[in-house]
Amino acid sequence: MNYNELTKQIKLDSYMMSSLPIQIRNAALSNIIEALLAKKDDIFLANKEDLESAESNNEPAPILNRLIFDSHKLKGVIDGISSLISLKDPLFNLQLVRELDQGLILKKETCPIGVIGVIFESRPDALVQISTLCIKSGNCSILKGGKEAAKTNKILFDVIYAAGIDAGLPKGFMTLIENRADINELIKCHDSIDLLIPRGSNSFVQYIMSNSKIPVMGHADGVCHIYVDQSADLDKALPVIMDSKAQYVTACNTLETLLVHKDIAAELLPALQNSSYAGNVELRGCPKTLKTIDCIPATEEDFKTEYLDFILSIKIVENLDEAINHINKYGSHHTDCIVTEITGDATKFMALVDSANVYQNCSTRFADGYRYGFGAEVGISTGKLHARGPVGLDGLVTYKYKLFGNGHIVADYVEGRKNFNFVDK
Repeated sequence: MNYNELTKQIKLDSYMMSSLPIQIRNAALSNIIEALLAKKDDIFLANKEDLESAESNNEPAPILNRLIFDSHKLKGVIDGISSLISLKDPLFNLQLVRELDQGLILKKETCPIGVIGVIFESRPDALVQISTLCIKSGNCSILKGGKEAAKTNKILFDVIYAAGIDAGLPKGFMTLIENRADINELIKCHDSIDLLIPRGSNSFVQYIMSNSKIPVMGHADGVCHIYVDQSADLDKALPVIMDSKAQYVTACNTLETLLVHKDIAAELLPALQNSSYAGNVELRGCPKTLKTIDCIPATEEDFKTEYLDFILSIKIVENLDEAINHINKYGSHHTDCIVTEITGDATKFMALVDSANVYQNCSTRFADGYRYGFGAEVGISTGKLHARGPVGLDGLVTYKYKLFGNGHIVADYVEGRKNFNFVDK
């Protein structure tokens, strides 16, 4: 396949997509909900085949968990689409109206990014979330899912594509890439693709960043922390810790390292180990932790690791400053939480921890576009340019400046015949 020609055509369609009124984009989303419900049995069958294939190939448990697309996942994506429909139009919003001089008006208006390529892991529900977010935000999407979910991705694409075309979207509004080898060709299309969002392993994300001229947005790892301060309420701390760790263990916002103030460790750690919340979580502790509870010794590498499994590293720290320094050194700037009843400690933690999401007394699993009221997300960004944290509609639009004049020329201002007045309207 000639991806240079394909993406050039998608780029042309993106101009049409960017100008569609909200009524058409929302109608497409409504069509998609109806189509997904109508085809749910076929979707579940395709997913069953993917799961059986993955199991026969001895794929690890985290992959299998992400691969599942059942009635629960269907309800989740439909709820997300319904939420998207209810959100205001992210396009054509005026962010600035400024009179530069009489009759010379500057406007700053939101618009789509254009063509967005998303390469994601084995979660087929991500395909629904990404494609519908791009529709609402007026972007064309090029999607490449994991081979483990090939059949599920294909039927989801077919259902969504037909529903979108029926609503009046351009042919290039959504494209599915099915051959993994084609990624290397795709990432060379910097003249036609405006943004890449890779969702996968650290090495894969780094590969994309190093081998493409296309801007890349996203995150490589999700090494998330909870710090339990000396003032913590254990009735809050225990559920928050275990929800963060075990509610959905393969998510990027799952807790990987627990930091515990030395003054509360003797009370918290045995309670954690003996709690019904603990389940099958394997605990790996620093030397001080080993003196408090019976667990596996943790290495320095453990504190750098995104397990995506029922494993939790534990370190006892002297104070808040040590906890903050540990997070900034070993964390991935994704999501980190403090459990404390001291407002000043929470304020300091949130100011100094350099992460996209910082919390007090709540699960790290809240770091999600749907739970933030964004409808859904295309991913989590740990960068600091353009978009940060869960990337929803706001992260998929940019802006343009529109200047309206009446024969105005710069020479008049340079030579002093006219002066700017800069009045915001």
